[in-house]
Amino acid sequence: MRDSDLGNMDAGQLCRLFASGEASPREAAQAALERIERFNPAVNAYVLVDHEGALAAADAATRRWREGNPLSPIDGIPVSLKDLTESKGLPARKGSLTLSAEPCEQDAPPARRLREAGAVILGKTNTPEFGWKAITDNPVFGATANPWDMRLTSGGSSGGAAVAAALNMGVLHQGGDSGGSIRIPADFCGVFGFKPTFGWVPEWPRSKAASLSHLGPLTRTVADAARMLNIIGRYDYRDPYALRGQPQDWGEALGKEIRGLRIAFVPTLGDARVDPEVAKCVRQAANRLASLGADVEEVEPEIDASLQVFNTLWFTASLAVYREHSEEQRSLLDPGLVDDARRAERLTALDMFYALEKRARLTEQLEHFNQRYHLVMTPSVAVPPFALHHDVPPGSGMRDWAEWSPFSYPFNLSQQPAASVPCGFTPQGLPVGFQLAAGKHDDIRILRVSHAYMEAFPMAYPAEPG
Repeated sequence: MRDSDLGNMDAGQLCRLFASGEASPREAAQAALERIERFNPAVNAYVLVDHEGALAAADAATRRWREGNPLSPIDGIPVSLKDLTESKGLPARKGSLTLSAEPCEQDAPPARRLREAGAVILGKTNTPEFGWKAITDNPVFGATANPWDMRLTSGGSSGGAAVAAALNMGVLHQGGDSGGSIRIPADFCGVFGFKPTFGWVPEWPRSKAASLSHLGPLTRTVADAARMLNIIGRYDYRDPYALRGQPQDWGEALGKEIRGLRIAFVPTLGDARVDPEVAKCVRQAANRLASLGADVEEVEPEIDASLQVFNTLWFTASLAVYREHSEEQRSLLDPGLVDDARRAERLTALDMFYALEKRARLTEQLEHFNQRYHLVMTPSVAVPPFALHHDVPPGSGMRDWAEWSPFSYPFNLSQQPAASVPCGFTPQGLPVGFQLAAGKHDDIRILRVSHAYMEAFPMAYPAEPG
């Protein structure tokens, strides 16, 4: 089995080869590391690669498979962690000049679960400083480029993970999403990204935007996302927001038909303005879902405007980060993060109270809407990928990243599950995705429909950075 073959395989294919003895975790790790060596200098998806640790873990997994005693169905599978996630023995710079390169002394829940399952941790993927925005660049490691066009952004804040998934530099990639940070880069890079119900994938230490933050997978296939969730989507007492009740098997409904499911197609949520090429591609995807048997109805739900609500919470989280730093350290922070923090200084306790009240009303409206429809379908992002080193599309007149991603943050406010599903390309060859969202704890239905779509309409992936 050639490394180039192994490097293009998903977790299911690899494990079948591990079980038969036709390939080993060591060979799979070497294939992933070879792809990182080839591709990463161009796109900057990984900020740290643990060659020695990965090969040692792969050798241990190889022995277990040969003895017929794998630790889990992903034993030996190459994985990555976002650089906001702590992993014992590896640094977590979080894109900040204010943090040291000293190795962490503990595993965050995803790292711990993956390690216990025998997964091979390849390294850490790039993120903006403290994950504060929806593109991926920072003063420590620089920018992560889009694999389809390296002049463009990969999105963020899990941009490194999305690019690694698109180029299969590893198979399973962990991201985080407080306002779209899994779904936005998944859309821009043409991969599957899933934000589970809040609290079902534990996080610790918690981010400053704790009540908005969800952890989840970025992968090439829905089946691989389910495999990863079967490991990381388990209760951990260290997360004060962690919930029980996760599916025993996150992939239990994959392969079931979607006939009869009621899907609300919402082309422009609220007053969102969508690029015409994006809108066209997403509408085609809605028609395709209907052709698979889903009952797709175009609707426009009446929900309260939520950008001000989100910004109140988001800017306050930035202020909390800012105030934890000394005056000397503050001069090293990303100026955009500092700007957000300074805007929060004008907010009052009453502003926060009203924001939380409006958040509760929005959640009630969305959950009520899901009593009539099983799923809500929207564009994932309102615009195609734009120029690297810009927080908003050049010439757009926008100030904040949330303005060009109006479909993402409402589902962080509501804490509902949501996914970005790749569905085609613009005439310029840039990926487009649609979003599927559901009521709380209805994650399985999103995975079921996403899988059905991607099986019927497979996505192409870049052979190398473009």
